[in-house]
Amino acid sequence: MSSSSDAAPAPSGQSLWGGRFSAKPADIMQAINVSIGVDKRLWAQDLAGSRAHCRMLIAQGIITAEDGTAILEGLDTIEGEITSGSFPFRDQYEDIHMNVEARLAELIGEPSGRLHTARSRNDQVATDFRLWVRDACDRTIHQLQALQRALLARAEQHAGDLMPGFTHLQTAQPVTFGHHLMAYVEMAGRDASRFADARARMNENPLGSAALAGSPFPIDRHATAAELGFDRPMANSLDAVSDRDFALETLAAASICAGHLSRLAEEIVVWMTPMFGFVTLPDDLTTGSSIMPQKRNPDAAELVRAKTGRVLGAFVALSTVMKGLPLAYSKDMQEDKPPVFEAMDALDLALTAMTAMVGALRPNIDRMRAAAGTGYSTATDLADWLVRELNLPFRRAHHVTGAAVKRAEALGVDLAQLPIQELQSLEPGVTEAVYKVLTPEASCASRQSFGGTAPEQVRMRIAEWKLRLG
Repeated sequence: MSSSSDAAPAPSGQSLWGGRFSAKPADIMQAINVSIGVDKRLWAQDLAGSRAHCRMLIAQGIITAEDGTAILEGLDTIEGEITSGSFPFRDQYEDIHMNVEARLAELIGEPSGRLHTARSRNDQVATDFRLWVRDACDRTIHQLQALQRALLARAEQHAGDLMPGFTHLQTAQPVTFGHHLMAYVEMAGRDASRFADARARMNENPLGSAALAGSPFPIDRHATAAELGFDRPMANSLDAVSDRDFALETLAAASICAGHLSRLAEEIVVWMTPMFGFVTLPDDLTTGSSIMPQKRNPDAAELVRAKTGRVLGAFVALSTVMKGLPLAYSKDMQEDKPPVFEAMDALDLALTAMTAMVGALRPNIDRMRAAAGTGYSTATDLADWLVRELNLPFRRAHHVTGAAVKRAEALGVDLAQLPIQELQSLEPGVTEAVYKVLTPEASCASRQSFGGTAPEQVRMRIAEWKLRLG
């Protein structure tokens, strides 16, 4: 069946909702209300939603095929204008939806007003924004996988190369550089799974919920859901137009991800200091100083570290916007897009920069190997040997080892250089065989438990991840 539109195209210069009002908005109202500068980024999603809605209206006999064809052709023209840079984005039309509708009216006249039948800007923006965030999740997952591949390649090169492992940033036990990098592969894997989970939950279609109560027209919401790649329509029209959980969940995943990137960035910053000297970055990923010519500053890593504030701040900002809103839609929700856009832009840049840095890192293997043996890093190996070979309770072995470290400190030697007589004075059963476990190489090689730092375990996990990523 054919129906008249619920919103006729407005004359040039008139608000599309101006029939109810006798005066134009005050300048301050226009300034605070307009959002086109932000939400024009939704143009592709807005056109996709409009096309799906139009085709559904045609199929259901709500508008004629002739009017529908004119609308679809007009939308194609608008897409061409936007991609070519000639589309007239205008503040007087507030947002991307009204800008598109106004331009469509200029292009095709009266049929344009029929496009808004059985929908509202409330379900329109909910659909557009959901589509944008869904695309952002897909993009971020691909970026995380690229970072994982870069980490895997570097970890495979250095699966057996030693470095000190730290707790409290104090030397703890020897690990391999490959094992250390693989920790970030695991983190990135969890990050990707969080974005995938968020994507799965958000993949429901708000379109057709109209302003808040649904539509009296015989619309087919399953058809628009299928065309837009959603799994199903949202089941409650109030929830559909007022929900921003999908954005909050994505920002939560982004905040955790940014935190992981910040941790790796911090390690790169520390490793690059001359006091550590574990890694260097090439000239194109560092900067110099305006006054100190010797400096090589890890600015890219520092900026990745700082981006975490923007991402976490976006989550807090949107949570604050949403926390006290009654159902269904309130204009507060216009403030949902700036934090999401800013956060995902920041995360996009941080992931790209970190992937480049990982691929370009040049580790100083000799320096890391030397550091792996400092700070009595094989003390736990001595305690484990005492338990395993002499059947000492671990607490007794811990005490003996602590005394051995204290004696080695007094003599200015490593545990591996502590004379056997000194060790036997602390525990008579100790034999020369103990020295076989007191090297960093032996320490790493012994850590054969699942997930341990033994090179064989590291290479096994690398192979599993390479198979998983394809």
